[in-house]
Amino acid sequence: MIGAKEGLCTIIGLLGGAASWAFGGWDTAITALVICMAVDFLSGSIVALVFRKSKKTTGGAYDPAFGLKGLGKKCMMLLFVLVAVQIDHLLGTDYVRNAVCIGFCTNEILSIVQNLGIAGVPLPKAVVKSLDQLSNQEAKSQNQN
Repeated sequence: MIGAKEGLCTIIGLLGGAASWAFGGWDTAITALVICMAVDFLSGSIVALVFRKSKKTTGGAYDPAFGLKGLGKKCMMLLFVLVAVQIDHLLGTDYVRNAVCIGFCTNEILSIVQNLGIAGVPLPKAVVKSLDQLSNQEAKSQNQN
């Protein structure tokens, strides 16, 4: 007879194995993406909860709805990684998923750096200037849509 502890470990192992298979294996690319996502979510939450300077809410305070929206976006990103894995299988390649992970990591890193700046962490002037340019480009593209 299997005990509760062994049963739970078996279920967790099966779920972890299925997730690893679905994401094309658990390697550096997916690890980096998950870490970047977690750090971005945590740094954004700190900006809102501690510094009350979130650019996503009126008054800058934390709003659970925006936290949930952020988690939803991250789930959508992971779904896109799943699609990229299937494209790799279809094409017989192994780089589409990695390219998607790298692209999303880049986006997450930019958001982390923005959160650092909002929190008052000193950033090099070149980084601040680049972030300002990216923000202006993003605002223009959102206004066009």
